[in-house]
Amino acid sequence: MTFKDLIWPVIAFTSYIIGGILTFGGVALIVFMKGKDFWGWGEGHTLGYLFVCVGLLLSILGVLIMRILRNRI
Repeated sequence: MTFKDLIWPVIAFTSYIIGGILTFGGVALIVFMKGKDFWGWGEGHTLGYLFVCVGLLLSILGVLIMRILRNRI
């Protein structure tokens, strides 16, 4: 295997891991930061909803890429 063969699996795995971290971080923001400012970016619970949605999309993308790679290799 060359480095070129490992690019898509690494992208899929990192997308999956980052998506999971964002999802659970977003849930924590929703639960614990309701009504509090989050580093001047806005209220914590609204950013939590954004992190949950983006995290789920990244996790789904990672799983789909892994499934496509499994069927092609």
